[in-house]
Amino acid sequence: GMIFVFEERSPQCFWMKNTLIPLSAAFVADDGRIVNIEDMQPQSTDSHCSREPVRYVLEMNQGWFAKKNIKPGFRLAAPFFDKAR
Repeated sequence: GMIFVFEERSPQCFWMKNTLIPLSAAFVADDGRIVNIEDMQPQSTDSHCSREPVRYVLEMNQGWFAKKNIKPGFRLAAPFFDKAR
C-alpha cells in the first residue's frame, strides 16, 4: 500500500486515470480513524472523496480492507497519528 500525507486537513479526492490495478482508498482523520473507504477502478477519472476533511489517505489493493474486516470507524495505529487532535 501507499499512504499520502497532506500538510493540512481538507477534503481529499482521488482518481485512477494512470493506475492499472483496482485500489481502495481509506480516508483517515488525524487520530487514525477511518472516515470512509472507497473502491476505485483502474484508468478512471471518477472522483472518490473523503466525507470530511482529512490529512491522510491510505491506498491498498482493492479488497484488502474487506479481507481484514476494516471498516469506517476503525482506528489505525502509527506514530504520526496525533491522538490529541
